[in-house]
Amino acid sequence: MVVRAVVFDIGGVLQNVRPMDFFYAWDLRLGLDDGQVGQRTADLWLAGNLGSIDERQLREGLAQRLMITKSTVDELLEDMWGQYLGSANQAMVDCLHGLRPRFRTGLLSNSFIGAREREERAYGYSGLVDDIVYSHEVGIEKPDPRIYEIACQRLEVEPTDVVFVDDAQMAVDGAKAVGMVGILHQDNAATTTKLAEALNFAS
Repeated sequence: MVVRAVVFDIGGVLQNVRPMDFFYAWDLRLGLDDGQVGQRTADLWLAGNLGSIDERQLREGLAQRLMITKSTVDELLEDMWGQYLGSANQAMVDCLHGLRPRFRTGLLSNSFIGAREREERAYGYSGLVDDIVYSHEVGIEKPDPRIYEIACQRLEVEPTDVVFVDDAQMAVDGAKAVGMVGILHQDNAATTTKLAEALNFAS
């Protein structure tokens, strides 16, 4: 196998994030039983992941489902995006940056409407890699094999030419199923070592 490209996940790999638990704080804030915010709005978040609604429809849906004002919707989404964007995992950012120009590089993310714009402002990913595939833009999520194939097509490589790094086992398994080398990210040191081994050069 000759590796020609490396593809990273974003949240949990390039970004340090915590579980999306903002729902629970909003249950309390809105005086609702535990889990009600999540239950009432679950289909809106799923639609946002697949890009089948836009941000205006999301805001209107949240206002209606939760019976809150537009300004309160803004506050809820501010909390959501704060958790979603997290903070830079600089070690992994530097690792990915160092792979160019020897390898083609890309990002493959199960994402949410508005993520490209916000992550670009926060982290400037367009200057880090050759291509970025967001689930909300292509209407497919990992581990669907089609989204890995899209990433490969855009990078002009075959799946067997690619090393893929993700913090979710199901996403790594999906990558392996289409022929990629999959690395489960659990900590920076281990991932850097595994990646160096896969690429056959010293870290």
